[in-house]
Amino acid sequence: MIRFVISFVVITFCFSCKQNKRQTLLNDGMWRAQLETKNGDALPFNFRVIKSETDSISLEIFNAEEVITVDDVEIKADSIRIQPPIFEGYIAGIFTENSINGKFIKESLDRAVSFSAKYGENQRFLNTSSVNFDVNGTWETVFADSTESRYVAKGIFKQNGSKVTGTFETPTGDYRFLEGVVSGDSLKLSAFDGAHAFLFLASYKDSILDGIFYSDNHFEEPFQAKRNDSFTLPDADSLTFLKEGYEEFNFSFPDKEGRMVSLKDEKFENKVVLVQIMGSWCPNCLDETKFYMDYLTNEQPKDLEIVALAFEYAKTQETAFKSIERLKNRMEIPYPILLAQYGTSNKVEAQKKLPMLNHVLSYPTTIFIDKRGKVRKIHTGFNGPATGEKFTQFRKEFQEFTLMLRNE
Repeated sequence: MIRFVISFVVITFCFSCKQNKRQTLLNDGMWRAQLETKNGDALPFNFRVIKSETDSISLEIFNAEEVITVDDVEIKADSIRIQPPIFEGYIAGIFTENSINGKFIKESLDRAVSFSAKYGENQRFLNTSSVNFDVNGTWETVFADSTESRYVAKGIFKQNGSKVTGTFETPTGDYRFLEGVVSGDSLKLSAFDGAHAFLFLASYKDSILDGIFYSDNHFEEPFQAKRNDSFTLPDADSLTFLKEGYEEFNFSFPDKEGRMVSLKDEKFENKVVLVQIMGSWCPNCLDETKFYMDYLTNEQPKDLEIVALAFEYAKTQETAFKSIERLKNRMEIPYPILLAQYGTSNKVEAQKKLPMLNHVLSYPTTIFIDKRGKVRKIHTGFNGPATGEKFTQFRKEFQEFTLMLRNE
């Protein structure tokens, strides 16, 4: 009997020890993460771990002026899953207090990128050297020259010491918030926003930047840039238009309840309508959506409606609608988002769903329709807050144009 009591006490004590043992958590403070590009170069970014009084974990991801709060972090034993807001991609791996090793995963695209992170490092790019040139200003840029994929861009950069921030504007949108350094005769820029992982590496010689652009581990293309403060891009209002023979824009796509929605519906009668071609996976679309929500909040227009058409790469209709609902719920989007396509975000396939357009050149694209149902303008792409002056100019033109349509 005594032996049984002793055994019971020992077992109870050991169980109590296990119960009282606290879960290992990530250390508070700054971390440096890196993803692996197609050729093995490190694509770095920084984040901060914030631990609450109840030991829950959240992160802040930094890209220049942008701060992305991540409040969906799951920890079980030594496994961790980090789900950035809005987008499908997530980080899964094994961790200690000072390190994480795993993958950045996009299941719908069957992609996995090697990921690692270390605590206590707040430099984005390591092993930097002296600053041998100044990248401040505007750069006329050509990506994928001498190929069918060739396109022009406008690099806009600010440099403070060795630190550089800025972006590349393109005719179809910008590369959002880039951050990096000038190191010796090299320019290094990166960004990670939970959807896209970008790395730009360039060497400077004879006033020319020669570089390679990487998108995580599946894509790369060359670029060349030269300083040109007077360089401008094609007008974003001239790239997409109604094909000859079409006098109006229309569609019929389902909402999450399966109801088919069309511009012929009573909801849109005698109103200005903005039709947003977008995807829940698209950061530029997210920037545009935030802009539209601010406009609706500030103006509260009774004579204007917005409706979004989502082109999703999710493999099934169910997962596509889940992605759309995640976006709507996290952003509290008040206007409908209809599912126009799933299984691919291919723009050629998207154009088949909207045959009245000459093409779908960019996500996002917005069609401005007046109260009589006539298309008055189609704006291709979105150059968002990372573009600074360009974004300010767009906001002014948008407000003036929509007010004109509403007053007609």
